[in-house]
Amino acid sequence: MNPLGTYLPGHSLLHRASPGVKLLGLAAGILVITLCVRTLPALGIAAAAVVAVYALAGIGPATAWRQFRPTLWILLFVFVFQLVFTDWRRAVLLCGILALSVLLAAVVSLTTRTTDMLDSLTRAMSPLSKLGVRTDLIAISLALTIRTIPLIVEIAGQVDEARRARGLRPGARILVAPIVIAALRTADGFAESLSARGLD
Repeated sequence: MNPLGTYLPGHSLLHRASPGVKLLGLAAGILVITLCVRTLPALGIAAAAVVAVYALAGIGPATAWRQFRPTLWILLFVFVFQLVFTDWRRAVLLCGILALSVLLAAVVSLTTRTTDMLDSLTRAMSPLSKLGVRTDLIAISLALTIRTIPLIVEIAGQVDEARRARGLRPGARILVAPIVIAALRTADGFAESLSARGLD
């Protein structure tokens, strides 16, 4: 199983593209989807474009589904909220935009090594070091953020498995609270490790 945010080796055109180009493409793609998708047909066209990107990367539907599945609870909450306060079309459009943005971010993570991505970002931020900005600390923060994504997904899976083993129904108290507590414990572990290495 390939968790969310984990590099998937390959030799596709997207794998061979430079991390900087892919990050710029990701930003441009999300911006276009956010600004231009205003109707259901436009959402369909955007979805077809994202499917084409996955095909270009050589990533199959099963892997794409594993990237998308952890966001289902969030999308369901957003959909119900929009359905109550707006209408079903707005709910579908907003959830569709969010889902496509997540899938685009996932395909970049799947086709780019974390180290290559961080090296590209560090080079892009190098002019800031002349102004006294600690770009190395920014790079570490980005690395921890990227590393946390699969960890949180793994924690959520473990909590859900424990819930099923106990025969409990899903709910905020059953799922959200244990995930938040485990995430905070993980953050404390990261902080202690950084402090032990002399990083404030």
